Amino acid sequence: MSQPTAMVSAMPVPDVIPIAHEPGYRTDTIGRFEGGQFFASVTYAYRDGYTQAWGPREDHKHVFAVLHTFDAAGNHLGSDIWRAGTSGEQRRLQDSSPGDDPATRAEARLAQLLEALPGREYADIAVRPFQVEFDQVSFGLMIEQHGEDETEDNWVELYPDRLGFSEPWNGIYDT
Repeated sequence: MSQPTAMVSAMPVPDVIPIAHEPGYRTDTIGRFEGGQFFASVTYAYRDGYTQAWGPREDHKHVFAVLHTFDAAGNHLGSDIWRAGTSGEQRRLQDSSPGDDPATRAEARLAQLLEALPGREYADIAVRPFQVEFDQVSFGLMIEQHGEDETEDNWVELYPDRLGFSEPWNGIYDT
């Protein structure tokens, strides 16, 4: 008697990706406003193509305040991206000029961007994949593939934040 075979089916990447609002975590500053939806964060990134040959890592790891906006259907409307400095500057300034380091400046800039959103409320969102380049860094929600079958899209990754979203497509991210 033959054994039944297990069928493995993968859900394809949906057109619109749900992202759950998690207060106190990495999706703390997402939600809706009168113009649609938003995803905001302070994030760190190396410029595309970075190698250690460029010099000390901390001098090439940039700090950004980022606000991506989307319409109600999840289409990308625009991105406000601001570079606050590097993690090397942050380390040096935290000792000599507390409160004037790049991370503090990025948080202040992010607060200004969020304050400017009329009718802002923090909530779950659902947006379509997108990509923008700023200061030689890729930002966006990009479709990714596992190495096993490069013809199948398996998940989406928010760059440069490195938040991965996959089935069951419930808005919860993985890092």
